[in-house]
Amino acid sequence: MGLVSIRHRTVYRYRKPVAFGEHRMMLRPLEGADQAILNFELAIDPTPEALRQVNTVSGAAVGVARFAGRSRTLSVESRVLVDHRPTPIFAEAGDADVLTGLLPFHYEPDLRADLAPFIGSGHADQAGAVTAYARRFVRAVGRTSLREAMTRMSQAMAEDFRYGTRLAGHPQTPAETLASGGGSCRDFAVLMMEAARSLGLAARFVSGYVQTVRSGEVRGGGHTHAWAQVYLPADGWVDFDPTNGAVGAGRLIRVAAVRDPIHALPLHGTWFGDAGDYLGMQVDVEVEFDTKVQRFQTLQLPARQRFGAGS
Repeated sequence: MGLVSIRHRTVYRYRKPVAFGEHRMMLRPLEGADQAILNFELAIDPTPEALRQVNTVSGAAVGVARFAGRSRTLSVESRVLVDHRPTPIFAEAGDADVLTGLLPFHYEPDLRADLAPFIGSGHADQAGAVTAYARRFVRAVGRTSLREAMTRMSQAMAEDFRYGTRLAGHPQTPAETLASGGGSCRDFAVLMMEAARSLGLAARFVSGYVQTVRSGEVRGGGHTHAWAQVYLPADGWVDFDPTNGAVGAGRLIRVAAVRDPIHALPLHGTWFGDAGDYLGMQVDVEVEFDTKVQRFQTLQLPARQRFGAGS
């Protein structure tokens, strides 16, 4: 894919000057075999009194800012240049990893110990709706390739569920997404993650950016995007984007890969003032893949005192 340039700007506005508590910014993409950071810049206005970087348990880089004084606005803008070279998906023809009607799937003991935090479900499935949904992609008799089951699941979610942008609030529970038949990208990511876990597979929530070529072709652009990764023993962590029915990182830039989406907020913090002082938030993201710049619509969000930006 080559070079990718990303500009991500978030602006919070207030009726009168307010004070700010600590803010945490997870905006720097992860580095690995398929993506490397060539340049990263972070501009914050007003200038923080102190700014430091910490690495989370998941390996993501988080900027932590402390402020002095008051302001009517808070602007955070990141600019990053990424060398993005995604590897081919399922390059090897063979696939020794299969599911059978005798679920759940079992990893080798040593591997299972390392993957344990990503296998257990984070949501109660008392009615069995998530498990029943996941089993739709596994043959009742015979063997089902893990690659086939997860690919079909990702494609089915993109085809069967209504997509809508919702930047505020926690993701829906998997049961809520199944019942409503729709959601945002992070709702679909959580559903796929939990559906994979119900089959015994290790899965995690991924936040980052998606390339859009032209309006309507790819869903989830204009803000941060979310998808799932599932660990397949023959392939390692594989990206599945159920919002678009896609497999692999060809159009995806990862910023965080975590056990729970609460640990993947791009920007969150606190402010101090009257409840009516908050006027809203604007998010503007521009992504340039191979010199083709995609400009996205500015999004207006309702007021809330504790906030995070995400899709």
